[in-house]
Amino acid sequence: MTTTSRARSFDRAAALYAANRPSYPAGLLDAVEELSGRPLAGARIADVGAGTGILTALLRARGARVVAVEPGAGMAAEFRRALPDVPLVHGDGDRLPLAAASVDLVTYAQAWHWTDPDRSVPEALRVLRPGGALAVLRNDSDESVPWIADQADRLRRSLGIDEDTAREERVRSLPSGPDFAVRRVRWSRRVPLETHLANLASQSHLLVLGRERAAAVLDEERERLARLFPDGTVEEAYVAAASVTVR
Repeated sequence: MTTTSRARSFDRAAALYAANRPSYPAGLLDAVEELSGRPLAGARIADVGAGTGILTALLRARGARVVAVEPGAGMAAEFRRALPDVPLVHGDGDRLPLAAASVDLVTYAQAWHWTDPDRSVPEALRVLRPGGALAVLRNDSDESVPWIADQADRLRRSLGIDEDTAREERVRSLPSGPDFAVRRVRWSRRVPLETHLANLASQSHLLVLGRERAAAVLDEERERLARLFPDGTVEEAYVAAASVTVR
């Protein structure tokens, strides 16, 4: 299955994504402010790969002036339902539909790995004003928690993802190097078991698996987790990360 097919799979599951994906902890946005050297309040921000607007909503709540960039029609429709007064343009990080030196901050939330960094980095630098910053945010399940590590191993086996591929995806998901400063924040959320399963179902590897095979994987997880969490509430643990570079 190609990367493009996986990226486009979100369009048919946009409502599922919006309802069940985790948000980002306040401490991660604090880290973006610290590492970029500017407050979010009043900043002109391009949120690229905005999806259903999870990060966009947080940025607006901090007082930022946001324009969203999203390539997928289904995700964009869900975004417009949630944030009808936020400017939204069709495009992707490799070809930003924005003027040069027009924004203070370019953000990506769970979307950097869908870009070609040889194109998306120069594009981000092009649209940033001098002193502006590129900030890439991630939420990853905290595999230092035993049950989460066990689940991750099961899912990789079920989905046919070898460790080398998984490692490569982790590396691509967050830019690194001497020009990037990285901050990590551990956090958790308590959700009903069905919300946890719906969150899994909204991930690209499961979306492209096919309905019957995906349902079988989720049924197995439901059975295992019902024994582990008999009250029906799952505590999902995350390591949220921000990687920031200043122009």
